[in-house]
Amino acid sequence: MTEPTRRIIEVAIAVDLAVLTVRDDTLQILLVERGTPPWQGSLALPGGFLDDSSEDLDAAAKRELIEETGLDLGRAHLEQLRTYGSPDRDPRRRVVSVCYVAFVPDLPAPEAGGDAQAAAWAPVEPLLETRTELAFDHGQIVDDAVERARSKLEYTTLATRFCPTEFTVAELRRVYEIVWDETLDQRNFHRKITGTKGALIPTGEQTTRHGGRPAALFRSGPATFLHPPIMRSMNPSGPNRDRS
Repeated sequence: MTEPTRRIIEVAIAVDLAVLTVRDDTLQILLVERGTPPWQGSLALPGGFLDDSSEDLDAAAKRELIEETGLDLGRAHLEQLRTYGSPDRDPRRRVVSVCYVAFVPDLPAPEAGGDAQAAAWAPVEPLLETRTELAFDHGQIVDDAVERARSKLEYTTLATRFCPTEFTVAELRRVYEIVWDETLDQRNFHRKITGTKGALIPTGEQTTRHGGRPAALFRSGPATFLHPPIMRSMNPSGPNRDRS
């Protein structure tokens, strides 16, 4: 018996970017104000459709970020977060979006371009608490991106991506506290992070930029995983909740 021919559904492919940074002592994400329908005037993550059928997904993500915000990811850590494809996520047509999450040190203020009317860094807390409505399903993407950052800090050296090239252990610990929204024991953290071989490389220099006694400066080392991991407490204010 011949199998019936199945119709291939046509969908549009888009990319979205959840760019996270530590700025003004808070965890912040890059948002744009949409300049075109749908959701014109609403806040959204930077992103858009592929230029053509030959454009690579990674290249499209970087292009959209530059076009809409003027920012180059530079030394950022960029990875695919997940794919979003609910049938009703975009009123124009069936759109599947490949979302990327980026972790970057503090960057300058973005400059809007492309089809974005404005671009700015925004604290994630109001977004996680749904006090700010975002276009499409971008609220859920923000939830997922923040949870990805929080979980990866437990077992990888990702936190150094939020730091300048040279940093102190106290500055690195503060990144954990901001992203996790909890206070860590100073001595315990110092012991764990410096006890992981290859996580940090001493520069031999010290700094007093935060006052007090001189503190040793480090660079990010070649290690990418923490063993043993540094575990967070399960903060009830985190993003694991239903947005439906």
